[in-house]
Amino acid sequence: MKRRIVDAKADLDGDITHVRFDGNTNFTSVGRAIPMARRGDIQGVHVVERKGAKTHLRTNPDRQSRNNLDHMAGGK
Repeated sequence: MKRRIVDAKADLDGDITHVRFDGNTNFTSVGRAIPMARRGDIQGVHVVERKGAKTHLRTNPDRQSRNNLDHMAGGK
């Protein structure tokens, strides 16, 4: 069963640092969530790896903004 992210935290630079899964009260670090996403254990999320940039999570594109990690963390 795939996990679903329902909340996120960002640092002062706006980088997502933690996510919270449905049913959890505690947040999980992005460092721990990235391997989960690579295995396909997280619904609607993929890992972005670009040369010269930090590896990060990104929600799959759709027409909603409320499920974007930046939006969950209080950003745009």
